[in-house]
Amino acid sequence: MADILIIDDEESIRYTFKSFLSEEGHAVSVARNYAEGTAQISGRNFDLIFSDIILGGRTGIDILREARENNLICPVVMITGYPTVETAAEAVRLGAFDYLQKPVEQETLLHITRLALAHKNVLTENERYRAHLDAVFRSVEDGILTVNKDLAVVELNEAAGRICGLTRDGIGRDLASSPMRCKEQVLAALKKTIEGRTSVRVERCECGNGADSTKILTFFTHPLIDRRGVFTGAVMVVRDETRLASLEQVLQERRCFHNLVGVSERMQNIYSLIGSLADVETTVLIAGESGTGKELVAEALHFMGGRRDRPLVKVNCSILSENLLESELFGHVKGAFTGAVCDRTGRFQKADGGSIFLDEIGDISPRVQASLLRVLQEKEFERVGDSKPLKVDVRVIAATNKDLREMVKRGEFREDLYYRLKVVELSLPPLRDRKEDIPLLVEHCLGQFNGKFHKKIDSLSSDVERIFMNYSWPGNVRELKHALEHAFILCSGNTITADLLPLHLVSASREAGDGARGANERVAAQTILRTLEKTAWNKARAARLLGVDRKTLYRNIKKYNILSDNNYSGTEVNDMEK
Repeated sequence: MADILIIDDEESIRYTFKSFLSEEGHAVSVARNYAEGTAQISGRNFDLIFSDIILGGRTGIDILREARENNLICPVVMITGYPTVETAAEAVRLGAFDYLQKPVEQETLLHITRLALAHKNVLTENERYRAHLDAVFRSVEDGILTVNKDLAVVELNEAAGRICGLTRDGIGRDLASSPMRCKEQVLAALKKTIEGRTSVRVERCECGNGADSTKILTFFTHPLIDRRGVFTGAVMVVRDETRLASLEQVLQERRCFHNLVGVSERMQNIYSLIGSLADVETTVLIAGESGTGKELVAEALHFMGGRRDRPLVKVNCSILSENLLESELFGHVKGAFTGAVCDRTGRFQKADGGSIFLDEIGDISPRVQASLLRVLQEKEFERVGDSKPLKVDVRVIAATNKDLREMVKRGEFREDLYYRLKVVELSLPPLRDRKEDIPLLVEHCLGQFNGKFHKKIDSLSSDVERIFMNYSWPGNVRELKHALEHAFILCSGNTITADLLPLHLVSASREAGDGARGANERVAAQTILRTLEKTAWNKARAARLLGVDRKTLYRNIKKYNILSDNNYSGTEVNDMEK
């Protein structure tokens, strides 16, 4: 059933049309003149309009315009008593579907009604398709730009305007005259697409769009060919990857070993082991005291391996109760327990395809241990309150500061889970066992905190150096960073002095006395000597490895008399200091 409007000043026409069309099941409204017709058009969405071509001082063409202004998607059929070629052609040119000559026969009326309604269905479907495309066009974050074969802009979305600095005023104009800063690369790609009717991809080009900062853009061009094979131009999809490039740069810094600082032999062995394990799918157990950098090792294992583009999900197992941890790891379904008001995706499911880092694994309960063992053995788990198993592809990296072997002996940790986790164990040394790394760690932290606090602190006083080398660092690298951050906040000059350090650090150093100074100096001398031998006595390279400047290295060589056993004269040392 269609909604049809009849506009005619002859009552007989209105009556006849309404009778014929009502018998076919249509809902028919009538209007005696232009004013009544426009009033009805403004208030309803009609499927079809029949209008007399002569309406007093107005015409059916005015009705046609009114329908268009009200955005009615419906055919308009003209009724005329004296048709001529000129009036019929004018009506069709202005958008009329067809015209009927008075008197109108029933079969003719019904036939043209069926044709007009079929056309209305096509118009409606086209409008629905257009609206859908328009919504997609507006919603995508990528810029979309179409050009004809002459490289004139046909259409663009808001994202293209934002990314490329274009406006809709440029539609119909040559793209070469646009304000795009990277238009040479864009035009080259579009020309290649138009000339060869082939797709082109340009990766990560630098482009300024009138702003101060440079954008990193990736764009694709494709030929526009309709279903009949007619080639009409090209479309370009442009993606702003500036933020992604920035994030990748940050991630790249995190993937390298620079966040694991140290030149000691034990740390070098750790680096080699991480490199060997990065692309191996085996489970890794990272052991070490609190603050030794276990999380950094987990990040290095993930980001250096084949799963680098997939998630790394971290879970601290010590801060959650048994029930909360089980829900956090495996998820739950609605109603599984009090407060479970909706389904929840667990961390294992979120890590699918990537890695999961289970920190403080020694603190999990026997029930969670059993569930974790199943994941490691069968690569599947069940959400809390659900019996349906879920498959996952996850690499497990666990860490602990406890002695799991002793916990197994005491019955506090499952032996089968321990050996599943400990396929490869990576043990991080405490800072007190690699004190030769302290100067390099200090230099690394100075660089970080100078950027963070916008300061220019470049050195430690001799007292602070002695305190750092004498202290046992129970909190390891984390405690060292916190001590330096504390000093940075208080420091107003360019040198950190002992009075800026946390009080417990100074007190512990005083209690230890200076008895350890000789041992620390021997460690420092051995470190310098080993580094010099490793670099074939290249002082510049040795200084870079030790994280000090060349003058500091020369001063320490003389201080520890390292060269006396290597046949270097005092004159050479003095020359090095100049």
